[in-house]
Amino acid sequence: MEIARMEAGQVSAVAALERQCFSEPWSERTLAQELENPRAAFWAASEGGRLAGYAGMHRVLDEGYIANVAVDAAFRRQGVATALLRTLLEDAQIHGLSFVTLEVREGNLAAISFYRKLGFQEVGRRKGFYTAPQEDAVLMTLFLSGNSADSAR
Repeated sequence: MEIARMEAGQVSAVAALERQCFSEPWSERTLAQELENPRAAFWAASEGGRLAGYAGMHRVLDEGYIANVAVDAAFRRQGVATALLRTLLEDAQIHGLSFVTLEVREGNLAAISFYRKLGFQEVGRRKGFYTAPQEDAVLMTLFLSGNSADSAR
């Protein structure tokens, strides 16, 4: 598996993956704009030339906000999400971030368990954050002691 910065040539495949994974997917236009955003870090995982997954994060001052993590159904449970999250956390370390946070559907127990294994803690909830279906978001944060992503390894 290869992890590299998302490129313009991958936007269509990433948008298709968004449609596969999310009830309210980002558009190709939105994804393409993220490539121009200097505060964004979007990474793609490929296997045999095929997009296996992608993840993106926004950096604001010393804070990181994970926007999306998506893995193609054919590549799940093969370490793709772990490799992508570790890449985001390494990016956070390079940029001296204090913490990284994300929202996850309260009903997505597999994702919540996955994030906990990486060291994320539940720090709050956002009532009615998701639609289609309506659901609360669990807010999870990983505090980076000494600006190090070592706790995720």
